[in-house]
Amino acid sequence: MTRRVQQKVSHSMDQSKAVIGNNSELDGGCLNLPAISEVDWTRLPADTAIQIFSYLSCRDRASLSSTCRAYRLLGSSPCLWSSLDLRPYKFDTSAAESLSSRCTNLQALWFRGALSADAMIILQARRLREINVEFCGELTDAIFSAIVARHEMLEILHFGLDVCDRISSDAIKTVAYCCPKLRRLWLAGVREVNGDAINALAKHCRQLVEVGFIDSGCVDEAALENLSSVRYLSIAGARNLNWSSAAIAWSKLTSLVGLDTSRTNINLSSVMRLLSSSRNLKVLIALNCPVFEAEADTSMMYDQKGKVVLSLISEIVKGVASLFSDTTEINNGAFQNWRKLKVRDRISDEIVSWIEWVLSHSLMRISKKNPKECDDFWLRQGATLLLSLMESSQQEVQERAAYAVATFVVIDDQNAMVDCQRAEAILRHGGVQLLLDLARSCPEGLQSTNRLAAEEAAGGLWNLSVGEDHKGAIARVGGIKALVDLIFKWSSRNDGVLERAAGALANLAADDKCSLEVARAGGVHALVMLARSFMFEGVQEQAARALANLAAHGDSNSNNADVGLETGALEALVQLTFSKHEGVRQEAAGALWNLSFDDRNREAIAAADGVEALVALVRSCSSSSQGLQERAAGALWGLSLSEANRYLVKRLTVLSQICLKLNHIPHCL
Repeated sequence: MTRRVQQKVSHSMDQSKAVIGNNSELDGGCLNLPAISEVDWTRLPADTAIQIFSYLSCRDRASLSSTCRAYRLLGSSPCLWSSLDLRPYKFDTSAAESLSSRCTNLQALWFRGALSADAMIILQARRLREINVEFCGELTDAIFSAIVARHEMLEILHFGLDVCDRISSDAIKTVAYCCPKLRRLWLAGVREVNGDAINALAKHCRQLVEVGFIDSGCVDEAALENLSSVRYLSIAGARNLNWSSAAIAWSKLTSLVGLDTSRTNINLSSVMRLLSSSRNLKVLIALNCPVFEAEADTSMMYDQKGKVVLSLISEIVKGVASLFSDTTEINNGAFQNWRKLKVRDRISDEIVSWIEWVLSHSLMRISKKNPKECDDFWLRQGATLLLSLMESSQQEVQERAAYAVATFVVIDDQNAMVDCQRAEAILRHGGVQLLLDLARSCPEGLQSTNRLAAEEAAGGLWNLSVGEDHKGAIARVGGIKALVDLIFKWSSRNDGVLERAAGALANLAADDKCSLEVARAGGVHALVMLARSFMFEGVQEQAARALANLAAHGDSNSNNADVGLETGALEALVQLTFSKHEGVRQEAAGALWNLSFDDRNREAIAAADGVEALVALVRSCSSSSQGLQERAAGALWGLSLSEANRYLVKRLTVLSQICLKLNHIPHCL
């Protein structure tokens, strides 16, 4: 099994927890030290207390602030609330009301969804300079306009990653009128950006440096000529562009340094005209542009007088490296070399940061669609490029690159099929270690952390662990112990990380040798903890599947007995058979089936009311999948091998009835 890549967004949004609320969490791997009752924490020096507050997540800071008057004052210190990343949380009206008193000096905000956009108006953060919104497809002109109208100090406005097709040019004009200090504007999926909207931006936003109209249905290419202050322009995925007109108009943008035309129908002649006519243009990015790729000469690098084209058919890392005269070594580590330069100027930093940003965005989009024509690119340079982007200092770039790694290796998500060559390209270039480092480098609580990057990194390990040949490679670099540690490290609010870590362990536990290492690393205890303590079905399903796989090696190791002896394991699995979600019930029944092959487990499962639970499951699953029916019947059959249990099973007289209903009689019967 592998991660349902396309379902990740809905799971992370629908199952996220409230920002403000009770804090009932797992022990994050910390020692259970006895309480020191004589310490009065409220008497800590103010600067020390504020430092402690700074290491907490926004929800925990708010909770601690509510404990006493002294902490309420300290917890409201402006330095603690300069930025908020609310993407992993449910940010609604109630949460906004709870946070509003602390956000008077808020500078930067990240959130997800149209519902959160409604709540943001209540936040009263009038001094915001940066707003980043993701998955806002339901956002309307009215809400968008209300947001920008209340924040006239905005400098960065980023609405993506999906489409915003309910936002029109009228809303963009509102941005121009209300936000004169705007420096960066990035909008995804706007259905039309007409000349009036672009001209309004040119007239009122004189400090505008970067513009992105991504995946837009229609953009007035001629009007873009008026954005004279813009240094970086991206129209990736834009449709219905007249490239003859665009090449003439954009060549007149005297400030233009970087242009992103990825996933468009730009042609070779337009590329060459832009390179030859644009005064200051240094980088033109044209990833997955079929017309250009068909017309271009693959032997050329398109490096003309310090100007470079980055495309699927060019050597991207060499192109990036050629931009910097201080780079002496041109290899697959161009971005790493740039990061290590002792002398770096502001302009170079700005250019490379923009390149990382647009490359990560386009590669993520390409990995989701997975076009056949990109097969050679992924093997030749795409895999190493993604790994390099995972080391970026920009958290959004890290997240997108990790997501793309997790996605592009999967060629059939429903059937858990991984492309071996792509996976091996990731493994060969140290991808497992990079994914582990990224997942471990994002400790919960720190304000600067990007928890979503950790989720994507764990997702990459989950998908890579599908391949039988890749399990050993993950184990050899310490991946199993690291995955177990992740489970103890992250709290109950981080369902995304935990589901992916448990899923990877489940795949690894299917291998005999790896299953032993999972047990030695404390995996049994970690997985039982998840099965007992979590309500999110994704975590429950993967924890139960991992326990089932661990218990499946009864003839070759002692894991079956070890799982049965773990405190609370059997009781937790029995309870999971009552889950509302079929996948959870199926994996729990499969785990009980495997565990029933051990004599001691049979009696213990029965003592935990396992027979009654499985009988109830059998009665209720006649219309369920064959897999659930087979595992439920198999578990009952396994328990019936015990004399004490056999009488109980016979008395309930259900097993024979369900067997008659099965289209396929389980081999165990």
